[in-house]
Order: sequence, then structure tokens, then C-alpha cells
Amino acid sequence: MFIDFLDGTAPAELDADICIVGAGAAGIAMARNLIDSSLRVCLIESGGHGGELRNQALYEADSIGSPPFDPVSSRMRVFGGSCNLWGGGCMPLGTLDMSPRDWVPHSGWPLSQADLLPWYERARAVCGIEEHGLDGDRFLAAPARPPLPFDRDTLVNQIFVRSPVLFGRAYRTELEHAANLTVLLHANLLELEATSDGGAVRQARIGSLTGRRGTVRARHYVLACGGIENARLLLLSDAVVPGGLGNRHDLVGRYFMDHPSGKLGTLHSRKADRLARPYDRLRGKGAAPPFPEIGLSEQVQRTHRILNARVHPFAVEGRVPRGLHALRGLRRTLRRPAMDENARLEARMCAAMRSEAAPASAHAAAPASLGRLALQLGFGMGDVAHALGRKLADKPAVRTSHVDLVGYFEQAPNPDSRVSLSRERDALGQRKLRIDWRLTELDRHTFRTSAKLFGEELARACDGRFEPEPWLDDAGGTPQVHGTAHHLGTTRMADDPRRGVVDRDCRVHGMDNLHIAGSSIFPTGGWAFPTFTIVAMSLRLADRLQALCGM
Repeated sequence: MFIDFLDGTAPAELDADICIVGAGAAGIAMARNLIDSSLRVCLIESGGHGGELRNQALYEADSIGSPPFDPVSSRMRVFGGSCNLWGGGCMPLGTLDMSPRDWVPHSGWPLSQADLLPWYERARAVCGIEEHGLDGDRFLAAPARPPLPFDRDTLVNQIFVRSPVLFGRAYRTELEHAANLTVLLHANLLELEATSDGGAVRQARIGSLTGRRGTVRARHYVLACGGIENARLLLLSDAVVPGGLGNRHDLVGRYFMDHPSGKLGTLHSRKADRLARPYDRLRGKGAAPPFPEIGLSEQVQRTHRILNARVHPFAVEGRVPRGLHALRGLRRTLRRPAMDENARLEARMCAAMRSEAAPASAHAAAPASLGRLALQLGFGMGDVAHALGRKLADKPAVRTSHVDLVGYFEQAPNPDSRVSLSRERDALGQRKLRIDWRLTELDRHTFRTSAKLFGEELARACDGRFEPEPWLDDAGGTPQVHGTAHHLGTTRMADDPRRGVVDRDCRVHGMDNLHIAGSSIFPTGGWAFPTFTIVAMSLRLADRLQALCGM
């Protein structure tokens, strides 16, 4: 059942066995897993079914670090969360990603990759990719085009699968009809009120932007609001415990990580398509197509003492013939949809979050009228026929000018990279965040070293020449990277409460009934897209809560 908390007739007080805060991938995966139980579940979501600017404004925060960080455009406050916009990439973390590495301070999970395998297997169904089997940390799937062979001691082709599931749309009806589940929309968690000794949560205070206030009482509470907001909500819950819940050792909000991304350079080659085509994601097999990505081998990471990374080759078009340009212009004009508030917000966020450059023409022309485009198309049908012939031969419609290499990197855990509360307040009267995103020397060493490794090996594979970006030669300068909306680490997992906020079962250290789901618990993140691991860990936590509740 769905209840809109903006409705004045909606109940202001609710009771449940399990209260989950946040209806993104983590919260929805958990709620679905609990549908067949006898437990009463309340799933709280700040947004509605569509994006709303006033809700999105609650994410506003100060950025004081380097590189700068935009907290509003990197996440979505809506039922389904940011996975209403995700690219669908599913890949498990690797064994090395989760292991302690002597060259990576604060690295290592208290769990192994093998420990997660049973839940990775179950996560395949939730993500709609059950047709693809797993062999440890690798998918057993063949991409549409075979990837290039590399020196395996340096680079490896790793297969990921693209999920067709948008969580808010795919599971809305199922959650709506679940007898034991209440989904509360437009309800914002204001504070988790603790018992007098601070050892448990007594109730959750909620509120709406219209001023309504209420409470949810439960046996167990789960924060599933993402890698930034999970930390904020713990810090805001400080009425009983100064500094916030779970923050006895001043760890909440620290170790904030993303997957930094930036252009590494340009590859010039007469065989550029030989490099780019196998990694083109515009074509794939089936509803959940597999694709290769180019990563660093475990051996080269150890040898050079660097973090994990991947690189994607983007083919950049040469001159686009006039006829083909006119056809593309007509398609864009005729397919332009009507934009409501949700669509405008999603379009704005997609543009801001886009971390992978779209194939571009080196010779773009100004937009023209429909009549002029139609006339140009009529005179340029030969160009269109030539492009069609190239595509039938499995070649790009336009010859490739060069290839841009864009890197995506694991980030080193750093206690000085953190989110904390500022003095400014939002529309709910809650303190906003201050985000201090920082890179370490190990991050910079990884950018420089892996760029050289990727560039040289890919140039060798296609008889080309790699031209690195100038910023890679400036050891003391600011790396030209940006975030990819993969927020990690702010409530990291560790067996020792002096090293992490949650234990290996995702329970907040020192608290009986408070748990955290999502990527904020990741001690390290590899380069893998995090959602598949988020879903696996959420299913694991849901099983744990059923056991605690005696199910």
C-alpha cells in the first residue's frame, strides 16, 4: 500500500516491525525480500513517484574540497532513487577489491568476495539479469563483439551486464499490493530518536515540506538513503548522543569516496574502429546485454602499487556528411518529447551526471528548420545510403577521426575526505551538509600510472599513437577529474568500532536495532558499478533482519 504523507488524512503515527528509510535500489530490494514474511514493513521515501524541484533542493550542500562536488545533480530524491536514471551496469567486486592491500591505507572488507557470492547470485534476479551466470567475480557471458586481446599481465577484459530494471517502475505495482508493506511517500526522516542510554532507536520522527509531522515506531530501523544522506541522518540524530548516532569515534561521514573520472588522452590510429567497436554499448545481445570493459590486471596493480581502474574508448566522428546530418537533425526534432517537471529534472540530472562522453562530431553545425533539414536530406540521400551500407558491414556510420580514452578510478579511503553538517538549514529546518571531497597522492599516482599503462597497451593493440592529456604531466596540479555519482564509504564496515561505523552484519556499532544499507558501508569500491553489490548486500541484510525478528 502507498500512502502520501502530504495527504492530511494520512496517519501521522505508524507501527511496524521493520522501518526502512529510503526507497532506492537498497530499500526496494529489502522491501521486496520481506514481502513473503509475516513482518510489518514500513518503507519511507522523501520524494514522490516523479521528480520534484522542491524535494531535490533538500540535497543542497556546500562543497569545500578539491575537486569541487555538486551534491544536487548527483542523486535523485524520488521513489526508485537515483536508479531511475542509472545506466544499468552490473558487476561484482573482485577479490582484490575487497582484500587488504599493503599499499592502500584503510583497505579491506571484513567480508570476502566468496562471502557475498550467494547474495550476488540472488541479486541477478532482482536486477533482471538472471540469464547470465556468475563464476566468482566474473560473469559467464559473451559480448556481441569479441574484445581485443591484451597482455594479460597488464590489461584485462572484464564483462559487465546491463540491467533493464528501473527499480521505481519495475517494482511499484508489486510493492503497492503487498499486504504487509506500507510505502510512505513525501515523508522525510527528521531524526532517529534514541533511548536514554543511546543503545537503540526508540522512534523515527518524520515530516513533510507542508509542515506535517509524525512518527514511525519499529523493532528495527534501516537507513538506505545513499552514500551521502545516510551519514547526514546519523549526524542529525544527536538529541541523546552528542555528535550523532554511531559516531562515538568520529567516523560518520569520513572516508567519503566516489569513482573519479576524466579524459586521459587521445589515441590516433588508422585502425581506431578496431579499438572502439568492441566496447560500443549501443549494440548488445538480449534484454540484458553483456559488454566488455578494459581494466587493470591484479598483477599490474600490485607491481605498480596502484588502485583499480578501467578505461573506455570513445570513438569521435570525423566530418558528418550533410545528408546524414540532416537526417539526425530531423530525428531529434521529431522525437522531442513534451517535458513535465519530472522529465525536465531527469534531463538536467542526466546531463550533469553524464560521465561518459557521447560520440561527437568534429564538425557540428547549427540547428536548422524542419523545412531546411528536409531539403538537405533530399539532396543528401546518397550520404544516408553510404552510412547505411557501413552499418550493415558492422562499421560506424561515419568514419572515426580519433578515440578519446576516458578513465574511471577506484578512490583511496581517506578519513579527511568527508561530509559533515554545516550551519545552514534546509526547508525542513534541518542542517545542510558540507562536502569536503579530497584526493590523495595514491589517487594521483594511480591516474598518472594507469593512463600510461592504458595508453601504451591500447596504442600497441591498434598500431596507434597515444597522446596523454597535459594535466597528467603536472604532478602538483589539480587532476581534471569529476565524480560519477557513486558515493561510497561514509558509514564504512569494519569489525572494530574504532575503524568503522557498522559491523559485518550492517548493524551500527553500539546500537541494537539500527542498520545501514547501501554503498555508504563500502570500505573500498574497486571500479565496479556499485548497484549490483548494493542489492546483494541489501538482500543479505534483509535475511539477517528476518532472523533477528524470529522468522
